[in-house]
Amino acid sequence: MTRSELIKIICQKNNISLSELARRIGQTPQNFNKKILRNTISDDELSKILLVLNIEYEQKIRFSDGTSIEMKTD
Repeated sequence: MTRSELIKIICQKNNISLSELARRIGQTPQNFNKKILRNTISDDELSKILLVLNIEYEQKIRFSDGTSIEMKTD
């Protein structure tokens, strides 16, 4: 899944438009839409999106022996 696809799903689940999300993160809807079309959303932008929408993000690294390490962003 691309970041653009992920952001569209996030918007659907939070019942907001891409334009509204752009405004909440301090970008113009036009600029943000171009980034969505090109799939050039940065790590910082994704972090800001998750922060303004109060969404927790987790990552997990799983080793071949079954052990794993989980990382969360706050």
